[in-house]
Amino acid sequence: MSNVIAVTNQKGGVGKSTTVVNLGAAYGIMGKKVLIIDFDPQGNTTTSLGINKKDIRKTVYELLIDECDAVDVIIPTEFQGVSIIPTTQKLSGASIELFETQNRSLKLKQKIESIRDHYDYIFIDCAPTLDLLTLNALVAADSVLVPLQCEFLSLEGLVELKNTINRIQNTWNPNLRVEGILFTMYVARYTITAQIASTVKRYFEGDVLKTVIPRNVAISEAPSAGKPVIYYNKKAKGSKAYMELAEELIKRNKKRNKR
Repeated sequence: MSNVIAVTNQKGGVGKSTTVVNLGAAYGIMGKKVLIIDFDPQGNTTTSLGINKKDIRKTVYELLIDECDAVDVIIPTEFQGVSIIPTTQKLSGASIELFETQNRSLKLKQKIESIRDHYDYIFIDCAPTLDLLTLNALVAADSVLVPLQCEFLSLEGLVELKNTINRIQNTWNPNLRVEGILFTMYVARYTITAQIASTVKRYFEGDVLKTVIPRNVAISEAPSAGKPVIYYNKKAKGSKAYMELAEELIKRNKKRNKR
């Protein structure tokens, strides 16, 4: 059965979609079968994987409102091992439509149950909000990966997210765990980077990943080409960092499973 990972942070612009696209591609290159669920109405992940939204007939929105099954909305990408359930702006209305639905917080979990065995990893790219959609993602997930930019305001968002995860564990999903906290857009020469990194490591010891994602031109340019960075420029520092991240997460999970 696949490992379902929600990639989330209440603060926007921290590299959430970028992490989903590039970590998913790294696992694909390593021979893993990956499904990405674009659960952010902005649809940046869909675009970054080269999917033209004008060509999409069914999305995660139709899945949530029971117009189709999961298998009907999965689109293979041109990248090894990676498929996607795409989204469009229509998803922004799903929270309202789901509000009066029975078991509304379990909707995504129920919808992907039939396809979990087909993948090694399922990534859910969440919107930078704590609405009903994000709640669905956290209930459906086995773990949470938290991209974090080394800026002061990111600390407040991280504390709020940890509190949210605790509430989800106490109510809907007791087995939800933190996959890791990932520093993104990392610039080692900035004083604030060292200060924030030190603080996060002190308060969230054990959750912080060793791999950091550097601020990198290739990472920024790749989405405009509709490609993960490793397909855009495999020699870029960003490409190497995401491959290292995939390897680190695999090792962490092996250690965890041995306990």
